[in-house]
Parts: sequence; C-alpha cells; structure tokens
Amino acid sequence: MPALLTITQFDPKYTKQVSDLILNIQREEFSVEITLNDQPDLLDINDFYIKSGGTFLIALDNDIVIGTVGLLNISNDVYALRKMFVDSNYRGKETGVARLLLDKTLLWSKEKKAKEVYLGTISKYKAALRFYEKNGFVEVEKENLPKTFPLMKVDDRFFKYSFV
Repeated sequence: MPALLTITQFDPKYTKQVSDLILNIQREEFSVEITLNDQPDLLDINDFYIKSGGTFLIALDNDIVIGTVGLLNISNDVYALRKMFVDSNYRGKETGVARLLLDKTLLWSKEKKAKEVYLGTISKYKAALRFYEKNGFVEVEKENLPKTFPLMKVDDRFFKYSFV
C-alpha cells in the first residue's frame, strides 16, 4: 500500500477529482454511456450524501483521489452503497484500497445501526461483482429492492448486505 494512503471523509475541495475519477472509469475504461448530468449527486456530495444522513469517503494518495464510496440513507436503518470506484492503478489485494473503503463504510453503517445496505452495479464490472460477493453481499432481484432505492438507469445487477 502506498505510504501516504489515507481514507477520509469527503471534503468539497475534492469535488472535481471525485467526478473526474468516476467518469473516467465509467466512460473511458468501461464504455458506460453516462454523463456527469446523469449523476447530479456528484455535483453536491455534501448535500446528497452527508446532510441526508449518509457518508462519502475518499481514498487519497498524496492528496490525489484514488477511490470513492458513498452511502445514501434511504430509510431509518437501510442504506444504498453508491459510487464505489478505485483507480485502476490501485485495484487488487496488493493495495487493498477497495477493501479499506468497503470496510470503513460497513463499519460506519453498523455504528449507525443499519440493518441492510443495498447496491446497484453493472454486469460488465466483473471484478466488482466478485468483490461484493466475496465480502458478504448477496445478489437480489430488482423487484426486491426497497422502494426508496435510487435506481441508476445503467445498473442491471443488485446486491444486499445484511447486518442481522
């Protein structure tokens, strides 16, 4: 792991770095047809995630955003995990960035007495699908998502993590 890697709460000074990282992975790396306008949460992370009772964490290496993960409060004890992205140079067990982000997010959820965390993702994110399954997420049908779950038009796979 890089010596200066830190996982910290989002700060608005990183807004552009966060959106650039996510859009680059979505559009350039995986050819997902999505724009910044399709993701208004990225324009105001504090209001969308944090002020609504969730959290948004970033992984930094020397003050450069290399990973992100958000938790959206969708009901009293249910959260939606969103925007989990890690720069391709920091993926895998060697750096453990994704695992650190997920562990901190799930710990935060548990401290908030969450019962479940749901997420939506895309089939072409094959490594991400395996990662979620290895870390206790179980695939669920779209019809079984909470009514308050924020659907993204590109998502076609859905998972649930249960604390109970």
